[in-house]
Amino acid sequence: MKMKKLLETLPYYQASSSIAKLSVTGISMDSRATQLGDLFVCIRGIEADGHRFVPQAVQMGAKAVVAEEPVKCDVPVILVNDTTRALAMLSSTFYGFPTEDLHLIGVTGTNGKTTITYLLDEIFQNHRQTTGVIGTIQVKIGEETFPVKNTTPDALSLQRYFYKMRKAKVDTAVMEVSSHALDQGRVYGCDFDIAIFTNLTQDHLDYHSNFDDYLRAKSLLFAQLGNGYNRGRDKFAIINIDSPSAPRFIRSTSQRLLTYGVEKRADIMAEDYRLTEKGTVFTLCTPVGEVDIESPLMGLFNIYNMLAAAGAAITSGVPLETIRSSFEQSTGVRGRFESVREGQPFGVVVDYAHTPDSLENVLKTIREFCEGKVRVVVGCGGDRDRSKRPLMAQVAMNEADEVIFTTDNPRTEEPRQIFKDMTNHLKGSYEVIEDRKKAIGEAIHQARPGDIVLIAGKGHETYQEIDGIRHHFDDCEVAREILTSMKERPS
Repeated sequence: MKMKKLLETLPYYQASSSIAKLSVTGISMDSRATQLGDLFVCIRGIEADGHRFVPQAVQMGAKAVVAEEPVKCDVPVILVNDTTRALAMLSSTFYGFPTEDLHLIGVTGTNGKTTITYLLDEIFQNHRQTTGVIGTIQVKIGEETFPVKNTTPDALSLQRYFYKMRKAKVDTAVMEVSSHALDQGRVYGCDFDIAIFTNLTQDHLDYHSNFDDYLRAKSLLFAQLGNGYNRGRDKFAIINIDSPSAPRFIRSTSQRLLTYGVEKRADIMAEDYRLTEKGTVFTLCTPVGEVDIESPLMGLFNIYNMLAAAGAAITSGVPLETIRSSFEQSTGVRGRFESVREGQPFGVVVDYAHTPDSLENVLKTIREFCEGKVRVVVGCGGDRDRSKRPLMAQVAMNEADEVIFTTDNPRTEEPRQIFKDMTNHLKGSYEVIEDRKKAIGEAIHQARPGDIVLIAGKGHETYQEIDGIRHHFDDCEVAREILTSMKERPS
């Protein structure tokens, strides 16, 4: 592609006039992956600064460099104020603005994002559409899946995925949009048609300076909705009216608004709901009619997830009957309130709950139908927001009968410090077992008929990161192994 066309994307840059005559065959942000003819963009990351690797990128074949400061090299350099924003704009242009040809739905908030994206994937597939999903667990394009490192990939990877979706004739794409991605401009150039807000509770304060900054970052999805993109399509903001942060999100957008909720009057509501050990029952009330839902998805939080998904589906023209059948057939998402059963007389549930609010929601849901004791195994990640550690621990103590604190991806941090942060203020009885497998085993062996054991924090993850090294570890797999060994043991 001609550099002239790419540079037209950037509002401001400094470069020699001859740069416009160049052509590039690709874009890279990793010097190790740079190929002959690429445009190399220097990104300042948490652990590395791309400006330091310009010589390696040029040696690998970079034809030009985009940087925030002068760099010495033998190829033309384009200076910009923000290479992260520039990367997003350049990537979208290079791949031909692929999101303009997709029905794109973005989901943001602290909890519920993954479940909502999977619900929408099921709904649109049942609506006979080819779908794409980008999120915490994986990237899915039609029937093909790819592993991911971040909830929202970097801008270059993101536009490349959208380009592949367009080639695969994807009709609707659904993606989780993290606060990091919004703050860092990874989704610049994405033409969202629908933006969904789930809820906002304390999370990622290791990155954001405070809760208000976290809220500001999340609201960017709505502030940018429909600004300067495809004006031929209606844009919708779908917002959880029951969230205390809802007014801020409502004020941040000028697009069409659809609210959902249970407690306050909303456009989409769940009435006469019942929570059982087998799932949820409620009447889905919408601007286009009402329908009774009986879903295997458990808990009030999943009713909210279904309401959000219903809002996006309705504004996309999906019939209520398709929405109803999708909810009733849904088996949920791996590691989200996932039951592990090997014939034992008590329940074992694995859930991704890793914030105070999500842990409280899950434990309260379990309390609704638990006939015995509620037991929880939970920890807090290392090298992350320390302020939520005592909150997580207190929620566990408040809502569970028996509590075991254990490791949850300590990363490079000393587990003893994490446990100290969690338990310093606590009063009452609890156990601390550093080895996560032993902690899960202890909770399961202590369980009696009618009890429920919640293994919280890691959900779908298949690793445990210790001292910066990832080791294979799957909560469901470990729980199943322990339950199987108990069943095989002579009585």
